Amino acid sequence: MSDVTITVRGEHEARVAPERATIQVSVRAEGPERSVVVDRVMSLAEPVRESITTRADAGTVVDWTSTRLSVRAERPWNNEGKRLAPVHYASIDLTATFTDPAELSTWVSDVSSWDGVEVGWVDWHLTPDTRAEVEREVAARAVGVAVTRAHAYAGALGLQEVSPKEIADVGLISSGQASPGAPVMMKAARGAAFAADSAPAMQYEPDDIVISATVEARFVAR
Repeated sequence: MSDVTITVRGEHEARVAPERATIQVSVRAEGPERSVVVDRVMSLAEPVRESITTRADAGTVVDWTSTRLSVRAERPWNNEGKRLAPVHYASIDLTATFTDPAELSTWVSDVSSWDGVEVGWVDWHLTPDTRAEVEREVAARAVGVAVTRAHAYAGALGLQEVSPKEIADVGLISSGQASPGAPVMMKAARGAAFAADSAPAMQYEPDDIVISATVEARFVAR
């Protein structure tokens, strides 16, 4: 039998518990006087900022940011279709990255009851070192799956020797162009699960982060 070309695909995925949680909160104020609104939002944001820096000093917050003050004005309409006096809106957004879900839950339970504070999204993620390590392992295992499949196909044909010819990210061998999405993918965990309003604290229960890889490989069997 002449040489046979075998083209296979290999996949692998790993589930990893999140190591970090980045949360965004907004502090807002509104009113008829611009200067009063600006002063109020600055005053409301200060204790939130202090609560974050205190945790940063303690090591439970590893990174945080605060955006510049944003101010806008709108003239609402009344029930009679007439424009009313301008209403000014001011806001400051802050983000903080926590290392401990329990500390995050406690902090959110505290600040969510403060005047003007709105709790936004939560992004669960890994440290860069962990993510890189897991991605390398997942990619290597995906290649191993492809090799195993190639040997299985060759064995079914009664061929013993299998030599690699090409290996590429998914989509590159078949079409010559990358497929949509990265070859090594990290699926985001759910943002957060909030307890009922009557509960004493908000509970955050992140799903594992799923990191997956798919490769295509071409072998020559003889």
